[in-house]
Amino acid sequence: MSHKKNKIHKTLVEQILDQHKIPYQQIIFPTYQDGDVSQINTADSDYPKHQIYKTLVLTAKGNGPLVGVVPLDARLSYKKLAKASGNKKVGMIPLKDLVQATTYEHGANTPIGIYEKKGYPIYFDESAKEQGDIIVSSGQIGRSVLVNAEAIAKLVHGKFADIVEIYE
Repeated sequence: MSHKKNKIHKTLVEQILDQHKIPYQQIIFPTYQDGDVSQINTADSDYPKHQIYKTLVLTAKGNGPLVGVVPLDARLSYKKLAKASGNKKVGMIPLKDLVQATTYEHGANTPIGIYEKKGYPIYFDESAKEQGDIIVSSGQIGRSVLVNAEAIAKLVHGKFADIVEIYE
């Protein structure tokens, strides 16, 4: 009889990190329902909001989707991301199109999984490089990984750029 019941199953993202021998720590955040959307609750977290990064999926005219990864306490600058990505203009993908574009539901988008499945260009705010270890979703709502920012940027062929407008 196996004792695997106590072990948390690995998400696809965690399996990818294992495969590439990138160390990480599993993190589980409590979740809550906000209308039709599940959200993670970071309010009671021991981690500072600046260490937790959100994965935002945008579209660029004629160039298809791209991804911006910014701290939870920051706002993405469309202008700065457009410039960094060589586009004239970028905008958020409509929520109704998100799953089709990424295969992930709102709140579970992850730069690692999106790159693995879709190959979209990924831009990390330069603060991630300074931060060192950052927290990103591991592809399921409430599941995240603490991982080295430069290691995942290398894995997903991501670029670091100043893409933040303001810190909240």
